[in-house]
Amino acid sequence: MTFRKTLMLSGLMLAGALSLPGAALAKAAPAAPAAPTVTVAQGTLVGAVEGTVASFKGIPYAAPPVGDLRWRAPQPAAAWSAPRDATHYGHDCAQAPFPPDAAPIRTQPAEDCLYLNVWKPAGAAANARLPVMVWVHGGGFVNGGTSPAVYSGAAFARDGVVLVSLNYRLGRFGFFAHPALKDEGLGGNFGFLDQIAALKWVQANVAAFGGDPANVTVFGESAGGMSMHMLLQSPLARGLFARAIIESGGGRDGTLPMPTMARAAKIGADFAPGLDAAALRALPEAKVTGNLSMMTMAQTGYSGPMVDGQTIVGASNDAAAAGIDAPVPVMIGANSADGFPMTTDKAAIFATYGADADKARALYDPQGTATGLIVGTMTSADRMFIEPARTIARALAARQPVYLYRFAYAHPEPLEKMGGAPHASELPYVFDSLAGRTTPKAIAAEQPVADLTHKMWVAFAKTGRPDGLPGLAPWPKVTPTDTTVHLITAAGATQVEDPYRARIDFVEQRIKS
Repeated sequence: MTFRKTLMLSGLMLAGALSLPGAALAKAAPAAPAAPTVTVAQGTLVGAVEGTVASFKGIPYAAPPVGDLRWRAPQPAAAWSAPRDATHYGHDCAQAPFPPDAAPIRTQPAEDCLYLNVWKPAGAAANARLPVMVWVHGGGFVNGGTSPAVYSGAAFARDGVVLVSLNYRLGRFGFFAHPALKDEGLGGNFGFLDQIAALKWVQANVAAFGGDPANVTVFGESAGGMSMHMLLQSPLARGLFARAIIESGGGRDGTLPMPTMARAAKIGADFAPGLDAAALRALPEAKVTGNLSMMTMAQTGYSGPMVDGQTIVGASNDAAAAGIDAPVPVMIGANSADGFPMTTDKAAIFATYGADADKARALYDPQGTATGLIVGTMTSADRMFIEPARTIARALAARQPVYLYRFAYAHPEPLEKMGGAPHASELPYVFDSLAGRTTPKAIAAEQPVADLTHKMWVAFAKTGRPDGLPGLAPWPKVTPTDTTVHLITAAGATQVEDPYRARIDFVEQRIKS
């Protein structure tokens, strides 16, 4: 249809509408809700409203980290004069595709990616002092973004929370050191600096959305959970948040080995030998991205996060034990089948335990009937996420309120294959966004689990306790010698003696021996 025909048709429809009686006209053409606006430090944003929720997407919290700003700390975002459209996500950060991702991004990734999004109750006025939650996505520090449908903040806003999600530089853009950058400190954890810059933006601007800058809960999963450990220990992040939720965030060096700055610079030199700083910053985006993804991250030329002394000062369990972490309430936990099996050969798995092989076999495959996938998943889950969560929780418990959970509800498909709730599977329940999950297909039995899980996360943000709203089961604080866990299942949530205790004790003893 041509533009002219479209215009004519529109005119005919309008003329017909004008001839209707007033009541019929009102029924035929209901007034669209006015686009919500919010004015932040850089200018005015024009968002969108759906039902009781207003959203503002693609908000720049820092200058595009391109050209001379590549591999530098984030710089302030430029102001704008005309109202800025905030109805679409900004670019997720540059990355190689990762097809198995359960939360696929929905933008074209790019180096220009330092954007955040805000969901708020549509009727919330500025300075309404609502609790704020800031989401940091996972993806191994090489994949992910804020655009996946399961990360929509609409349910949080529906329930009285201002939800902020942020992008941060990934892969070599986010975590890079090189001898040519020696005058700039060799490089560093730029992705972590982005997260801190976004939290500073939240402090300065969230009141305009109705949020309370003194009541900010940061939360993240996997790499986002590891980022929570960083925020807790980093002196640069002190005072930027009041609570933290760590979902499957590891906590020991074995989860994510972190090189020194000097070692990271050698790794960077392997990627780009002989280049000076100007030549490094002139490299094409595609060259820097390469094929680096969750499937290929164990490759030469990529360091990942490094111990830089300002964002990461050491292993998370050491920081917690030494009292370095911010003394704020913490929720921490993992999923019941939270592992990444390197092999499904049971003989090979148990051989890695050496003299303890028979003990491992008795704990993980006592009948000899478990599949190699389940054994590989459970052994790696305990080592990577479940035991470290308990260790961190116990270490922090001497100084601050800590609540330990295990998400143990699994859709029937992964339950059969993996024996429990896989890595990242809790997220559609936390966000109450099951409709946005790509696979497996949602079933009716899941929604009550989502209702409950989401309510506990909201309660923690609102009250500082994950049992702080009516209808939630008591959730005791962790003690330094605790052997219990708050178990989330199809039957509800309750504090129980940890069903994995013997396995976790075994893992801990091996680490200490």
